[in-house]
Amino acid sequence: MNPIYKTVGVVGAGAMGRGIAQIATQAGSQVKLFDMQAEAVAKAIAALGSQWDKLVEKQRLSPEQATQYKQALQPAAQLADLADCDLVIEAIVERLDIKKSFFAELEALVQPTAVLVTNTSSLSVTAIASALKRPEQFAGYHFFNPVPLMKVVEVIAGIKTKPAVCQDLAQYATQMGHKAVHAQDTPGFIVNHAGRGYGTEALRIVSEGIADFAAIDRILKDQVGFKLGPFELMDLTALDVSHPVMESIYQQYYDEPRYRPSVITAQRLAGGILGKKVGEGFYKYIEGVAQVPPEPPVPVVSDMPPVWVSTRAVRRAELLQLLKNLGAKIETGASPSAQALSIVAPLGFDVTTVAIVERLDPARTIGIDFFIDDKLTKRRVLATNPATRADMRDAAHALFARDGKPVSVIRDSGGFVTQRVVATIVNIACDICQQGVCTPQDLETAVTLGLGYPMGPLMMGDKFGPTEILEVLFNVQTVYGDPRYRPSPWLRRRGAIGLSLSNVES
Repeated sequence: MNPIYKTVGVVGAGAMGRGIAQIATQAGSQVKLFDMQAEAVAKAIAALGSQWDKLVEKQRLSPEQATQYKQALQPAAQLADLADCDLVIEAIVERLDIKKSFFAELEALVQPTAVLVTNTSSLSVTAIASALKRPEQFAGYHFFNPVPLMKVVEVIAGIKTKPAVCQDLAQYATQMGHKAVHAQDTPGFIVNHAGRGYGTEALRIVSEGIADFAAIDRILKDQVGFKLGPFELMDLTALDVSHPVMESIYQQYYDEPRYRPSVITAQRLAGGILGKKVGEGFYKYIEGVAQVPPEPPVPVVSDMPPVWVSTRAVRRAELLQLLKNLGAKIETGASPSAQALSIVAPLGFDVTTVAIVERLDPARTIGIDFFIDDKLTKRRVLATNPATRADMRDAAHALFARDGKPVSVIRDSGGFVTQRVVATIVNIACDICQQGVCTPQDLETAVTLGLGYPMGPLMMGDKFGPTEILEVLFNVQTVYGDPRYRPSPWLRRRGAIGLSLSNVES
């Protein structure tokens, strides 16, 4: 193997630096690992050596390769030992002042042709480079943890970065077995920017008392196919990592409402309830296993009322067929009888608003989220309004659970849970394209590899329909009066003329 960068320095021997050192070594480079704590370097090199030995035992690596890697990875006793490196990758604390000071010192030591890169996740590459005499040789090179498994790296050009530098970094990423995506120097770059919708909208839903952590996680996993719910994900990444990123992106975008953080994570961070690594986050952990509260049982209802379905319900024909399959006694009149359970299925609006507009009795009105075809979802979600009677709530729960499919019952919300979260994700992704942060193709690649979503956010928009996403956003904004939900021009234009979001060139 003939790597672009023959000698690579890695600064920072934590989990991120260790992972970068591993894949750079395996790409055929001579790697020098430096950390202010010499014992951290020794520990990292020993751990990697042990890891390569295990791969030999599993016959996934030859003994000769393991020996070659161990010889190629060497400790650097002092920063000056990196003077002959072709590339130096920084993975130290996420503070602008420290990074600027570090790179100013490093630049004075290395050769003029050396490329210097930062692994920052949310700080401005241009701001870090402002302390350098050769900013054209500086770029962002953002890996994700664990580095060997997360096969994507963001290549970020600062204002003065030479294009050739980013081209070489992208090629080197390929040599390390990763997929490079190119991003402009904007807050959060691609992945952390695109990821703002998932957690922040879930936190807003909790803050409104609509559903608890476990219910929201269940809904988004079962209805959309996310591998982890937003609160499971935040417990895994830990709030001392995720909350500062939320604040950083929000502040760098001058308090843009779409990225607004939550007081919930701020309080939990202050209280040390960080997540899985400390044994308690949104869930408690015993021996690393989340203690998830059980789902509420399905109510036993002996006297099932007749059911009337709103003529304005989304997917009304499919909803009527589902109720028929479930054995419901269906009313077909223009309005419900005095005994009927009224079912509404709005997009973006809350059940209360729909009941008032359609002149229904709120006490007997329940909403169902039919945004997703019932055949494609593993869970049904119902929403009450403040006046819904308990017997009507229980009747709806029991009815929609008759075939064994899980049912979640939440409080009233414009857009339920899934509609709000999916629409927010898609809207932010569209605005990333509007800003020219990256190409739509790189956006889809970065998010699927970097966040593990079941599909890219633009493809998600196509799956659920750009027109439907727009309707959800318009209506949720009407309910809440929050500019957070204003649709991106990129989405509005494509949704209005029926263009695909994911199958575009620009």
